[in-house]
Amino acid sequence: MTACCLRIAVLLPCLDEEAAIAGVVKAFRQALPNAQVYVYDNGSTDATAERALEAGAVVRSEPLRGKGNVVRRMFADVDADVYILADGDGTYDASAAPAMVDRLIAGNLDMVVGVRVEAEGQDAYRPGHEMGNALLNRMIRGLFGGVFTDISSGYRVMSRRLVKSFPALSQRFEIEPELAAHCAHLRLPCAEMPTRYVERPEGSESKLNTLKDGRRALLTIGLLVKEFRPFQFFTVVAATLSLVSLVLAVPIVLTFWETGLVPRLPTAVLCASLALAAMGSFLSGIILDSVNRGRHELKRMAYLCYPPFARPAAPATGRPEPAPAIAKSPFPLTGLTGVGVLPIIPSLSQGEG
Repeated sequence: MTACCLRIAVLLPCLDEEAAIAGVVKAFRQALPNAQVYVYDNGSTDATAERALEAGAVVRSEPLRGKGNVVRRMFADVDADVYILADGDGTYDASAAPAMVDRLIAGNLDMVVGVRVEAEGQDAYRPGHEMGNALLNRMIRGLFGGVFTDISSGYRVMSRRLVKSFPALSQRFEIEPELAAHCAHLRLPCAEMPTRYVERPEGSESKLNTLKDGRRALLTIGLLVKEFRPFQFFTVVAATLSLVSLVLAVPIVLTFWETGLVPRLPTAVLCASLALAAMGSFLSGIILDSVNRGRHELKRMAYLCYPPFARPAAPATGRPEPAPAIAKSPFPLTGLTGVGVLPIIPSLSQGEG
């Protein structure tokens, strides 16, 4: 399978990028002549949409502010075999896209991340951004594993099966940690490639707030741990509550041992309450771990509904190539058609049980 046989879509989320978007669209069209470039305007107040349209892009709108909201809309709307996600600010090297696409296809991968390498003489990283990115990388690798060393990179080449099975629940710039955690959790084949990272063109301003969006990313990682590692998360909570309960209970137990009295009854009640809460947290972790396993299986099945890459419609022999066989689900679909729709259990769809 070669890149020329596949439908390639370049996805560019934009907010007030009038100064850069035309050059970005032209650069990707030059690097990938057969690709279709989509620009999703996220409520810009300047002429971003007009400049993108003049440069030859398909321009659409997503009024709900936030990069995560735009990415979710793009993944839902655009149909392709290979997706290239980049920013419309001109900081990413469009000429690296063909090599990244080839790497995706040759390795039968689901995602290739463009690791940002500052060009010589450039100062593209904002103060504190590089340190925060390194911290997030360590946290993601420690909690979820994976090969990622630059999870905040907005330059990614992805397969159809990843894009169409990714829930994309984040709203803002925390979409990148969510995507990395999703791939690591399902153990999807991914790789990284170094790409040139340059400064924004004059007149273009970053929408990223280092402290505010960094805090959002950390909160997102905490929520992802709760969702993807519920047993570990609630066990830590239970251990913390148990430790506090024991520390507060030691003086009460010693006093009772010596005098046979419990002079600090409120503290004793608090210790018992904390111990019960710790037990409840531990049991919640056990239950939610089983629930998470079922969700993991559903995500995996949704992912497997899509073939790695679509086959060309007309091979060199002139005869149509047979479509790959797709096993029919044992569960009927209630009025829904198309590959990738999760099966509905008959008893639930009929209102039973």
